[in-house]
Amino acid sequence: MSTNQPYNEKELLQSVSEGDETAFARLFNEWYPLLSTLILRLTRSEILTEEIVQDVFLKVWMGREALVYVDRFKPFLWVMAKHLAIDALRKTAARHARESQYQSEFLRENSADDEPDYHTLIDEAVARLPPQQQRVYLLSRRNRLKQAEIAKMMGISVATVKSYMQLSVHSITHYVKEKAGLGVAVIIILKIFS
Repeated sequence: MSTNQPYNEKELLQSVSEGDETAFARLFNEWYPLLSTLILRLTRSEILTEEIVQDVFLKVWMGREALVYVDRFKPFLWVMAKHLAIDALRKTAARHARESQYQSEFLRENSADDEPDYHTLIDEAVARLPPQQQRVYLLSRRNRLKQAEIAKMMGISVATVKSYMQLSVHSITHYVKEKAGLGVAVIIILKIFS
């Protein structure tokens, strides 16, 4: 746990069950670091981990009246967190499977020789970007640098990097829609953000 101060878990759970927000904050602060570490090991995604941990504590708060019946909070918390993590991973896997299936079906249906390759279209669209936008886009998407790293490297603000990325994605999407149609543009957008 995060603090060295001893506390009576049963009393703390009793206080939370009665709606004591201070007690809930203490419970949250005690268990958040350990729970985040556990979930991160399962998901390997900081964003997904944060969502799951928030969901766990939201469920604890929403069902706080039942906390008086919990003898050992750690196993209770772990089981709830594990189930929420598994559900989130299943949903993510299902979403990725649907996206892959859609992409495969679309490419199979539209694989005529006269249609441009979407990689070529992206390259053409990137080449048409203004130099600063192009550099930001390439550093982000091809070199996999974070926005803060790009900002430092280029001597610009993170807000400017974000703005350049938004403008770049908009320009690339518009160019692809013009050249290949909406369906290919959707696939390209999925590729850009995956």
